[in-house]
Amino acid sequence: MTQTTPTCLWNDSAAIDELTHSIEDGAVGATCNPVIAVAVLKKEMAIWRARIETLLREMPSATEDDIAWTLVEELSVRAAKLLEPAFQESGGRNGRLSIQTDPRLYRDPAAIVEQAVRFNRLAPNMIVKIPVTRAGIQAIEEATYRGISINATVSFTLPQTIAVAEAVERGLRRRENEGLDISSMGPVCTIMVGRLDDWLKVLMEREGISVEPGYLEWAGVAVFKKAYEIYRERGYRLRLLSAAFRNHMHWSELIGADAVISPPYAWQQRLNKSGIEVRSRISEPVNREVVSQLLTHFPDFRRAYSEDGLTVDEFDSYGPTRRTLRQFIAACGDLAMIARDVMVPNPDQP
Repeated sequence: MTQTTPTCLWNDSAAIDELTHSIEDGAVGATCNPVIAVAVLKKEMAIWRARIETLLREMPSATEDDIAWTLVEELSVRAAKLLEPAFQESGGRNGRLSIQTDPRLYRDPAAIVEQAVRFNRLAPNMIVKIPVTRAGIQAIEEATYRGISINATVSFTLPQTIAVAEAVERGLRRRENEGLDISSMGPVCTIMVGRLDDWLKVLMEREGISVEPGYLEWAGVAVFKKAYEIYRERGYRLRLLSAAFRNHMHWSELIGADAVISPPYAWQQRLNKSGIEVRSRISEPVNREVVSQLLTHFPDFRRAYSEDGLTVDEFDSYGPTRRTLRQFIAACGDLAMIARDVMVPNPDQP
């Protein structure tokens, strides 16, 4: 895929061993968020414990949150270093490390932008993840205006992707009107395709809905393909990114797009072994009967698939948004606990 199509591979992890192997397979990007950071720190705790102890000495008044987010920054900078060659080669379009703003800030645009500015200064090839909430849309425009490449996250629907594109365009135009450079910026908008599928499965069980087997696996793909077509028609200056893998179609059906595919490393290994033909499928429409059943049975799919299905004010209350924010916010607690276990060791443990 990376050699024969314009579709790019970004690794959905900042673990050095996984990213190193992924780069060998053609990856030109990676990501870090609280969930990923917790997984990496637990996996590499033998290495990071000593660093936490050093930080505690260097930052005597730091809270466990301060230590935890310092670790996120250091994890991200470490991974970003591996991507610098791709960053230089692409002129900033690729070779970026996605670092996620604190999900607990999702209601505060000024706080999101402040953290985005800080993260952008960590390395030349950072791309900052901002949630597509009501406040996040404001932050995306302002961060773009300030020259920060953004990766819109917590995004599942066509209305969200269009709101992101318009916000990025407003930010880019503001820079252009002031004679500021945009040539090295590389914004993207993520669609968490698998999380939309997940939500419809929750609704199916909760409400006793029945559809043809396998139809729910196409929901995220259908939204992505429709959004991709609109992006190309309107000439938006950012790419879509597919994330939250649940089946091979979250890769195979999107091959050929001038877009980013971002599977976890385990999924990359699985796809490499799959024998699925690598060919362009992005222009192949999703079966009309599949889309029709989803539209008929699931109002939340209609909201995701229709350009006017959600207003910006409704983004925060959409089911997948709430589920994802809760997971990311919970991971912040897990991050703090990792710092706490070194900071205030449990006396009941040997």
